[in-house]
Amino acid sequence: MIKGQFKVNDARLIGRIGYQFKNIELLQLALTHRSVSHKYNYERLEFLGDSLLGMIIANYLYEAYPKEDEGRLTRMRATLVRQEALGKIANDLKLSQSLILSTGELKSGGHHRESILADTVEAIIGAIYTDCHDLNVLQQIVLKWYEPYLDHIEPTDQLKDPKSRLQEYLQARKKPLPIYEVVDIQGDAPNQHFKVECLVDGLPVKYGEGSSRRFAEQTVAAEILKILEHKS
Repeated sequence: MIKGQFKVNDARLIGRIGYQFKNIELLQLALTHRSVSHKYNYERLEFLGDSLLGMIIANYLYEAYPKEDEGRLTRMRATLVRQEALGKIANDLKLSQSLILSTGELKSGGHHRESILADTVEAIIGAIYTDCHDLNVLQQIVLKWYEPYLDHIEPTDQLKDPKSRLQEYLQARKKPLPIYEVVDIQGDAPNQHFKVECLVDGLPVKYGEGSSRRFAEQTVAAEILKILEHKS
């Protein structure tokens, strides 16, 4: 296992995040992937951060767009909190330089995997709130991260989950449907971690991971969609 490049006095990372932690170990926890430890990792903070992010973005949109109806606001929120958007935030914060991963995960390119980066952003949100317990402070920080992306919010046509979109993509081209299979389960319920492989005709086997089989399948489906859409 490795400790990554994060150091408790990494002023550059803390500066990019825009928050000075009273308990710096919360930031370290938010950067720690499950491959390092089944007990000491970012998953609980990610759970908290996911809910907080949804609330912050919903509140922003409600205030900023008083004439928009509920359906459009929902689609706008989905655009801002989806994995791709969080990946952009992670790149802006240069989180890949500070992720704490196992040697195996690092060698497999985990520090550039969008799903891991997105999860880490949510975990950092959870860590900040746990440290300060101040929603106003947290909102200011999160909206600062989002500032470059708030001026041109357009709902996307990607509100369907990745598995559904991948199936529709392949069906439209009269190709075989993807085959998903669980290849590894770690831990005991309810704290299990799943690894799923996905077979799509014409592509090398791809893998996805998550806290449930469904989440792992969605993760790998999203990755395969990116590859296919880039080719087309």
